[in-house]
Amino acid sequence: MAKFLITIVGPTAIGKTALSIALANQFKCDIISCDSRQFYKEMTIGTAVPSIEELNSAKHHFIQNKSIFDNYTVGDFEKEAIAKLDELFLTNDFVILVGGSGLYVDAILKGFDAFPEIDVKVRLAIQADYEKLGIDYLQNQLRDLDASYFEKLTVENPQTLQNPQRMMRFVEVCMGSGRPYSSFINQKKKERNFTPILIGIEAERSIIYNRINHRVDVMLNEGLLAEAKDLFLYKELNALQTVGYKELFSFFDNEFAIEFAIEEIKKNTRKFSKRQLTWFKKNERTKWFDYLTDRNKIIDYITGIIHNS
Repeated sequence: MAKFLITIVGPTAIGKTALSIALANQFKCDIISCDSRQFYKEMTIGTAVPSIEELNSAKHHFIQNKSIFDNYTVGDFEKEAIAKLDELFLTNDFVILVGGSGLYVDAILKGFDAFPEIDVKVRLAIQADYEKLGIDYLQNQLRDLDASYFEKLTVENPQTLQNPQRMMRFVEVCMGSGRPYSSFINQKKKERNFTPILIGIEAERSIIYNRINHRVDVMLNEGLLAEAKDLFLYKELNALQTVGYKELFSFFDNEFAIEFAIEEIKKNTRKFSKRQLTWFKKNERTKWFDYLTDRNKIIDYITGIIHNS
């Protein structure tokens, strides 16, 4: 029988975790998480890791399995997740894939572009220059080393030019390989031994935003401030360059008042949810459902695809 990867995507706080557990119980299978923030065991509250009860309701993989001190890339995740899928498909025809990290979802569904191994000394040198010279340094380097890709980002994805982690990676590949970053993109994608069934969960923007605001309040009540305080010493690590922690680090640095930091978390999470939807909506194979849709309708849709395959 064919193997099916039932993939659940959508913006943050929309209810993907609850749906994934319901589907895992329906199809008696495991869940693979591709939320890039939930990999790290030191980050729990601010990444909305599923509760103990939720984790016990279905077998999960790739949740809090790494440390913030690990250098873990999307390429590493692709290799590990595909190996896990191969293992799970030996005994089951179904696996659930769930998460809001579009790049990581695509890495599983389509394969990730293959990049060369880069000497760690190159990475450290670029990071040191960035810390001294700022984001302008990275932008200028990319413009010089890969002008076509810089122009593409300027037109299609300008916010990436302000993302130091992504920009350091682009420059690192250019410098370490001696080739433009863009020369490694859109190579022949890998064949997959499963059929993806893509389910998108959405709601009106005002509803998404209200759910995000509520989730942030819940995180704060559960101890997000203390969790961020414990991680403050390591604020420069890549894993911690994320919404919910960065803003609180600015509070600890006396750059923000706590009230402003909280509002920034909510605002930046809302912006993130908008980018998530933009990314996922590009895939025309995704079937979108309102977040209040009866789960039996979603199950019927999935079952129909399976029976017709």
